[in-house]
Amino acid sequence: MEVDFAQWYTDIVKKADLIDYSSVKGCMVIRPYGFAIWENIKNDLDARFKATGHENVYMPMFIPESLLEKEKDHVEGFAPEVAWVTHGGSEELQERLCVRPTSETLFCEHYANIVHSYRDLPKLYNQWCSVVRWEKTTRPFLRSREFLWQEGHTVHATAEDAVEETERMLNVYADFCEDDLCMPVIKGKKTESDKFAGAVSTYAIEALMHDGKALQAGTSHYFGDGFAKAFGIQYSDKNNTLQYVHQTSWGVTTRLIGAIIMSHGDNNGLVLPPAVAPVQVVVIPVAQHKAGVLEKANELTERLKEKFRVKIDDSDNSPGWKFSEYEMKGVPLRIEIGPKDIEKNQCVLVRRDNREKTFVPLDNIESEIERLLKELATSIYNKALKNLENRTYACKTVDEINASLAENGDGFIKAMWCGDEACEDKVKELTGVGTRCIPLQQEHISDTCVCCGKPAKHMVYWGKAY
Repeated sequence: MEVDFAQWYTDIVKKADLIDYSSVKGCMVIRPYGFAIWENIKNDLDARFKATGHENVYMPMFIPESLLEKEKDHVEGFAPEVAWVTHGGSEELQERLCVRPTSETLFCEHYANIVHSYRDLPKLYNQWCSVVRWEKTTRPFLRSREFLWQEGHTVHATAEDAVEETERMLNVYADFCEDDLCMPVIKGKKTESDKFAGAVSTYAIEALMHDGKALQAGTSHYFGDGFAKAFGIQYSDKNNTLQYVHQTSWGVTTRLIGAIIMSHGDNNGLVLPPAVAPVQVVVIPVAQHKAGVLEKANELTERLKEKFRVKIDDSDNSPGWKFSEYEMKGVPLRIEIGPKDIEKNQCVLVRRDNREKTFVPLDNIESEIERLLKELATSIYNKALKNLENRTYACKTVDEINASLAENGDGFIKAMWCGDEACEDKVKELTGVGTRCIPLQQEHISDTCVCCGKPAKHMVYWGKAY
């Protein structure tokens, strides 16, 4: 990974059986192991959404062109990435259908049909689906023409309620990434030029990968009443006066799997956070041809299944091959058990992140596994946090940004900005780093803009991104 990070990433997604390439350019086959990671992400997030009052729905995957064009800024933002259906069977359609790049317009049409009174509000909906965006350059999980995601779409009576929802869901994403993916993130607001097409404001969580490049891990958008006016979504308030609703949208995608790989992986493969690992503990029988070893290993596996996601590998491959295989797959803990261990009523627990071995009595193995999984999760989070902190640099001028990049390589640059888009563009032109977000936790680096020297309005995170 130190020599060729891009090739290292490609090797991992293939060798760890996460994906296979398909005959459709830019689209991938998500293999069972990769999909199991996504299922664990989905299940955890889904529980968090439902705990905050959201319900799951499903919208069609096709959007009539006339419907897509109702919100001008929105359609312009997505036009270059839209895939169109022009024929049904052998007959040309009277109106082109867009394969959904996102579902704002469909939700708006639906809300216009079902929202009539203040009593109907809020509507807190979420959808799990796939979307299509015709990307020119693709990469497994990080950018593909079809990808899996969830998209939340909510409508509210007031701007205050909608803004509160936007920020609430940003915090849900941040908590999930930090608690379960063990990935520290920066919470912030996108600049005007970088916000979602049609949004009043866009919030995001930004993570820093091992190579110093940023990755946008989730977004949450406040739409105001712009979509409501375009689609006629109105309700009667308590005074029987018609009002427009205020809306939000928020989503994360399968690129989170790419984030896990690039945050925690090493030269032996994946290192998976225990919360989303398809297999949390793998049991490897040692000298399994000897009497009683397989029986004991299977007995232990069945016992541990009550509390953990456990797999036994009783294939005829050598223990060394199995060790390497499950290190590549990032399984957090490995149990080795052989004849001598059985005699002593013990086994060996090996952590994936640091390969530390612990000899554990079988009588209290469950508590030891729990302890080690928590320690591993804390350890890989701290390692990722250290990478973020060590690769974040404060700069006061464009020259300092270039000097930092030349000396330290990629990372987050913290610098002040006047708020002028021309300066934002100029910094990117002169340094190659763009704005990632205006962090919610502001710092004071200097009084003046990093580019023009005028009074600064915000401290901004800049960086190169996936």
